[in-house]
Amino acid sequence: MSNFVVDASVVCCWVLPDEASTIADRALDLLGTNDAIAPDLVWHEVRNVLMLARRRKRIDFDLVAQGLHFLRRLRIVTTPSPDDDPILTLAERHGLTAYDASYLALAIERRMPLATLDRKLAEAAGREGVPLVS
Repeated sequence: MSNFVVDASVVCCWVLPDEASTIADRALDLLGTNDAIAPDLVWHEVRNVLMLARRRKRIDFDLVAQGLHFLRRLRIVTTPSPDDDPILTLAERHGLTAYDASYLALAIERRMPLATLDRKLAEAAGREGVPLVS
């Protein structure tokens, strides 16, 4: 496999101790020889998920900071989100949030597989002919 697009659901799984996924494990393994590509909004989403986990007492604040430090050292390459039109079209066509549509638009634009734990996003990717990391 080559480089792939990764969404926040997978990235967060890498640091949340109470979450496990074979898809996330596979994507993390791929980082040994490949880059994960993501829209630059991924860091905002990851920070938000980790802080929500903190507020719900799933993790302590030290793990938020440690988790982000760990993630920043991985081969995650961020890029500005693609143009508005593809994102809005995909969001409308598949009933996705603009956030999720930005990952799908990037995967389509770059012709890369997508790593996601989001069922709705995975289904939309399938309808768009985007392969999934599995």
